[in-house]
Amino acid sequence: RTNTPLQAFVTMNDPQWLEAARKLAERALLATPVAEARLDFMARLTLARPLTAKETAVLLRSAEIFRTRLSVHAEDVAALLAIGDSPADPKLPAPELAQWTMVASQFLNLDEFLTK
Repeated sequence: RTNTPLQAFVTMNDPQWLEAARKLAERALLATPVAEARLDFMARLTLARPLTAKETAVLLRSAEIFRTRLSVHAEDVAALLAIGDSPADPKLPAPELAQWTMVASQFLNLDEFLTK
């Protein structure tokens, strides 16, 4: 089997970092059903500021790309959500949680987050 985009991503990231991204995604999913509000929620928690309109547009596009890719590689959803010691919230739809975990990981990998 060839590597999927997610497998390459997981290889490049520490399991604890991915688990932290999943937990941030869970909080965002529980906070609001609206994508823009989820992004704002994550930005305020990680960057301590709201996103610009341009940043929001880029991240919305990114979220859509993740949704599309994960729908094609459904086996990667379970693998991503199994990473870490804490279990994924079973009340949340797995594909959506995986999608937003990937988005949350983008926030956690920003220089702005890492250096503040």
